[in-house]
Amino acid sequence: MTRADPVPWQPPLTRWGRSWRLAVMLAVSAAVAGEPLVTLADDGRWGWILLDLLLGAAAFVLVTRRRRWPVPVALGIALTGLVSMSGTGPAMLALVSVATRRRWGEVLSVGVVAIVAGHLYVLLVPEQDGDPFWLTLFVGVVFTAALSGWGMYIGSRRELLWQLRDRAERAEAEQALRADRSRANERARIAREMHDVLAHRISQIAMHAGALAFREDLPAHELRRGAADIQQRANAALTDLRGVLGVLRDPDTGGAVDRPQPTFADVPVLVEECRAAGMAVDYAAEVAGAVPEALGRTAYRIVQEGLTNAGKHAPGAEVRVRLDGDPDRGLDVTVSNPLGFGASGTPGAGLGLVGLAERAQLSGGTLETRRVDGTFALHGWLPWPA
Repeated sequence: MTRADPVPWQPPLTRWGRSWRLAVMLAVSAAVAGEPLVTLADDGRWGWILLDLLLGAAAFVLVTRRRRWPVPVALGIALTGLVSMSGTGPAMLALVSVATRRRWGEVLSVGVVAIVAGHLYVLLVPEQDGDPFWLTLFVGVVFTAALSGWGMYIGSRRELLWQLRDRAERAEAEQALRADRSRANERARIAREMHDVLAHRISQIAMHAGALAFREDLPAHELRRGAADIQQRANAALTDLRGVLGVLRDPDTGGAVDRPQPTFADVPVLVEECRAAGMAVDYAAEVAGAVPEALGRTAYRIVQEGLTNAGKHAPGAEVRVRLDGDPDRGLDVTVSNPLGFGASGTPGAGLGLVGLAERAQLSGGTLETRRVDGTFALHGWLPWPA
């Protein structure tokens, strides 16, 4: 016997559910089978009474398996109605249970068997006075149809409630997923901003402090000037850090706050800051047309990362910065420095280049590093937005 596929919206049976169903079945069986059993007892048909009660007891046991095998159980209990009226309660419950599945083939097959069995009962059981044929058939059809309709209504309502709960659960899960994704994107954005802004300034501080530590012949006033410069750069780094942390949330509106972003016009300012910090920078820009804001911001970040890496890995070397482009060719950004100058003690994990490569790819461009003829070059090409 093949087990039926479980219906997802069918609720589990509780102890209270089993109890009230059993009480209803007993009441229905007693009401329907009472008069026929009394008539059989008056006629001394104790064998028929025993058969009726045994089949009824079997129906009460069999109906407990209606969810595991709904159609076979319902058909088997309906067939007991040929010679037993005490199984009417379980037969009704089995029919309703099949109808909750709302499969017309199953409902029709069980309903037809129940109608035929109920109609033939008066013919198979001896000395049972029955109603006219047409009346028995009409009552059986109406009663079976009512039970089937009631079961289908219950099944439809269960499915509707299950769908509503399922949609609510999925909506909550999707909302939680969107919130997690939003938090992850925000963390990534904060991390990129902190690296882009702070890594450059802290690298300058480290280089300047290293230069002061290396020079043992500096007079006191130059040491004080160098220490003041380091303090000024540290304060600027702290200011940038507050600005980066400000993109988390606005306490008044609850929305994200974007601090002012650098543009293409800020690239010369960045170069002058590096020169003031003691870095030798050869800067040239041949760009035709007004550079769009997003393009200029990405170019600024590439130059900033290139200068930061040059300060870390080639301190004292001359760094060449070249920007060339127009609306037809796009924008080429190259930051190069000679190799073999050693390295500073400033740590680095290479995450800046990874973030820049992602930024360039998102804008439709490319970012690559090259080592040619003793020179390290960071080259990026960015499309010019229409």
